[in-house]
Order: sequence, then C-alpha cells, then structure tokens
Amino acid sequence: MFEYLIGVDGGGTGTRVRLARPDGSEIGTGGSGPSALINGVAPAWTAIEQAIAEAFANAAMPPAPRAKTALGLGLAGVHNKEWARQFLAADPGYGALALETDAYTTVLGAHGGQAGAIVALGTGSVGEALLANGERRQVGGWGFPAGDEGGGAWIGLRAIGHAQQTLDGRQPMTPLASSVIAFCGGDIDTMFAWLAGATQSRFAQLAPLVIKHAGDDDARAILRAAGQEAAKIAAALDPAGALPLALCGGLGAALAPYLPAALRERSTPPGGDAAAGALWMIRASLQRRT
Repeated sequence: MFEYLIGVDGGGTGTRVRLARPDGSEIGTGGSGPSALINGVAPAWTAIEQAIAEAFANAAMPPAPRAKTALGLGLAGVHNKEWARQFLAADPGYGALALETDAYTTVLGAHGGQAGAIVALGTGSVGEALLANGERRQVGGWGFPAGDEGGGAWIGLRAIGHAQQTLDGRQPMTPLASSVIAFCGGDIDTMFAWLAGATQSRFAQLAPLVIKHAGDDDARAILRAAGQEAAKIAAALDPAGALPLALCGGLGAALAPYLPAALRERSTPPGGDAAAGALWMIRASLQRRT
C-alpha cells in the first residue's frame, strides 16, 4: 500500500509537484529547477527529488520512504524513447512510476481526465487532444530550436535577434532591445558571451521582457506572431473545433490577448495544471493494477 502519491510536472524552466494521500487529497506542493530530459537524466531526477523534498517540507512532514511513494510524471522530452528509457532505468527506488509527456498530463489536468484539447505555451509549445474514445492526438512539441513555435524560447530567440539588429544599427533602438541588451550584460561583448552559453531555458528567460514591453511595436509583433503559431497548433489538433480547448502553460494567460479573436473566444482557463494531471494519471494507473 502506498502512503503518498505525487504528481510531477517537469519542463525546461522548472519542476512543480503536488503531494497527495492515496485518496487524492492534496497536502503539499513543491518546486525546483528544470527537469526536461533534454538537460540529462541525472539533472532531471535531482530536480524532481528537490521538488518532492520541498513539498514534504511545505506539508510539515518528513520525506516518506521512496518505496512507499508512487510518482506520476509528465516530463518534457519523453517523446524521445531513449531518454525515457534511461530515465526509468535511473529510478532511485520509488514504489511505482507512471511516465508520460508533459503534454498528456497537461490535457489530463486541464480537463480532469475527460475529453478535451490544450495548447500549452511555456518554455516550449505543444498541442494535445484526448478524444472521448481514449484516442490521443499531438501537434508540435518538436523541441527548440527546430520547433516549439510560440513558446518562451521561441519568443526569446526573436527578442535577442531584434536586440542584435539594433546594436548593428539595422533597426532603431527600442525599449525592448534596451532591456534585452541589459539582461545579457549591457554591451556587444557580454551579449556574445551570453549567447555562447544560451540554452532553451535561457532564451525563455527573455520572454517576460517581451511581455513587459508589449506597448512597443516590435514586442507586440513578436507576441502576435506567437499567437498565430498557437492558432495553427489548435487548428491542426482539432480542425472542427469540437473539443473544449484550454490555453495552458506558464505563458498561456499572458499570450491569450494576442491570439486570433476566434480562438481567444473559444479557449477557457484550464481546470487544473500538469502536476494535477500527473497525479490523476498515477491514481488511475494504480487503480488499473488493482
């Protein structure tokens, strides 16, 4: 018998967990750094365990033995089967694991396990639909920089491109460019150094600057382009628009005003987050076992 269930949402910017008792009643939450598998299996497990430790601490409880704990995990990068295999092989001893993509746990959380669709905009971007017959569809989620259109890293990459052009004199200096340059160190040399170590997560850190300067024409153009990419994902996912659609992820609410009007009117806030979906998933997995 498991004493605790934990739902894990692991992305490219951070990890969030929900701690619950076997009946599903939640007793704590925790967070830590990124656990997307693109960053490696060992760092992913480290971040997950740090978030779990924080959840127990926030619940004013000592961590439970791993063998008495069941984890539901929705992680970015699980679509890469080799990464997923390596992650499961590195399990430090939890009593049960259910591993899926963060897109799947997001749609479960958003619609409470019922049929529906999501467009998730965070560090990356992806669309997922769960049909009434249990069939799943996914659109996007190809990863940065080849895909993840409309996500935080995609937005950040365009913001730094804009800043580079202003430093070259190809465009006039703007409030957005000034903020990006300052964020990256303040001049050309520091920007080159910043770019040399830039990852998906670091590019995504620039997205809040674009949102902050949405009154700037160049920033607004980037955000509108992100909204168009989200609309393409939604249209490919559910061409008939028959499923309830939730706009999810850390940037979902911020980008909602920049969606095409028809999609904005159709979309609703998610009923729960990806960590809640992962918790739902592990409970369903354990019920099937019994």
